[in-house]
Amino acid sequence: MMDAGPPFPPAPDRVVFDRAELSLILSVYGRFVAAGEWRDYAMSFLRDAAVFSVFRRATEHPLYRIEKRPRLRNAQGAYSVIAMDGRILKRGHDLAQVLRVLDKALIRAVD
Repeated sequence: MMDAGPPFPPAPDRVVFDRAELSLILSVYGRFVAAGEWRDYAMSFLRDAAVFSVFRRATEHPLYRIEKRPRLRNAQGAYSVIAMDGRILKRGHDLAQVLRVLDKALIRAVD
């Protein structure tokens, strides 16, 4: 059985997505790419957060940011999906559940 640790050794002062978290995020990303909605992504590993940003075009602001903030895990949850305008669409303790908020956007895109 494979280790579910980070895909690369993290710097001790950075927050990263582990392999399981990245797998969930990339699964959602792949569905949107297949639907023609998303075309690029970027990842940032900061001192207090790991951020996965998705773009329609590389030159734009991110459509959504998926953030992991471990300091918030005991409060409202470490994971959040944030829209381009800064609104927090969903926040929680379970990444898979938080990512479901994006399913509504995909259903609209396919209609």
